[in-house]
Amino acid sequence: MSLFKKFQTKSERLIKIATSTLNSSGTSSGNSSTSSFVSSTSNQSASNQASSSSSGTSIKQSIKDTDKQMGQSSSGSKATPSYSNNPNTGYLTPEYEASVKQFLELKRKDFEEKFKHGGAKSQPNQILDPKNVKLDDFELDRTIGTGSFGRVIIVYLKKDKTQRYAMKMLKKENIVKMKQVEHTLNEKKILSSIDFPFIVKLAYSFKDTTNLYMVLEYVSGGEMFTHLRKTGRYSEENACFYAAQIVLTFEYLHYLNIIYRDLKPENVLYDPNGYIKITDFGFAKIIKDRTWTLCGTPEYLAPEIILSRGYNKAVDWWALGVIIYEMAAGYPPFFAEQPIQIYEKIVSGHLRFPSHFSVDLKDLLKNLLQVDLTKRIGNLKNGVNDVKQHKWFHNIDWMAIYERKIKAPFLPKEEYEHYDEEPLYISTTEKFVKEFAEF
Repeated sequence: MSLFKKFQTKSERLIKIATSTLNSSGTSSGNSSTSSFVSSTSNQSASNQASSSSSGTSIKQSIKDTDKQMGQSSSGSKATPSYSNNPNTGYLTPEYEASVKQFLELKRKDFEEKFKHGGAKSQPNQILDPKNVKLDDFELDRTIGTGSFGRVIIVYLKKDKTQRYAMKMLKKENIVKMKQVEHTLNEKKILSSIDFPFIVKLAYSFKDTTNLYMVLEYVSGGEMFTHLRKTGRYSEENACFYAAQIVLTFEYLHYLNIIYRDLKPENVLYDPNGYIKITDFGFAKIIKDRTWTLCGTPEYLAPEIILSRGYNKAVDWWALGVIIYEMAAGYPPFFAEQPIQIYEKIVSGHLRFPSHFSVDLKDLLKNLLQVDLTKRIGNLKNGVNDVKQHKWFHNIDWMAIYERKIKAPFLPKEEYEHYDEEPLYISTTEKFVKEFAEF
């Protein structure tokens, strides 16, 4: 059995943890919790998790055809990635760095202004009045995800049925029971304040007596998790293309002092143009120095999280190393049957690479999956520029990636999983008014 088959089902993989938040003195604050909503899609019947096989076959063939055109097979290559239309990539000029800093400064001011007022009160091209939006404004189509807090449903606007969204319907009672109130409020506030091409957009948010609702842009191409399992692994060219978008996203978030903490293939979606959208900001948090919350998915946890030493934005760069490895290999660098065994491997820092990994890729991963924080790139003096100027990214045209001018490896067909529908229950009595007053 091939290694990646160990991770073919989400129920095997999505063992999310969020046990206790430690304050600076090391005492527990008792903030016990479990998984975030979108990525806790597990323990469903096999029939509920079936996705379109014809779509998957088409996608797999599309990737193979793209690789063949580029002179590579989808089984991997030692060639340097070549997604560039700029011969001067790999070196960040002072002019480029200055323009990026100016751009990020403007983005930070915009974010801080919105966040201070609880998030943007409206978004561009909104059809509904965001202050008066309600469930009755939408026509519910089908459930495409379920979890501990509720479900994700494709919905249409009744006023304009060409407008489709993914609505997260979260049960207040479950959020309170699992002590996820703060995480949920953070997710809504952060999503309504940020704006970046590779992050899913929040269109509307509202609540009723029983549920909270976050109406997100519908990203139709499915999860990287699903595509990667069907394909086996990505060529280094393709992995580099997607990784570059994640790097730019982290550069943006970290400049805003936001730590993401939940990078994994399940939270990376493909839009119709083949670019990515990162979703699920339930663990995102604004930090100035360190935080102590134990949360995430076992295979993607950085050693400092496991060791409860307090951590910073460097954990996101560790997770970048894990997802790049998984894209290029077809399985994560640290895995075992039980979480405790995974943690032991992570803390040991011992890495083994498939023979098809290029020298540059191995070097990048050694520097990202570095247990010693003083040596982990992304966390050093030059910050994200150490990552962007690494040899593995040498041929990436960062501006062209941001502007989405590079042709994607494949154009995904619409794909989502199918789940049994449940009747919608709305209480006549208002629940948890105080807890969700800010939502």
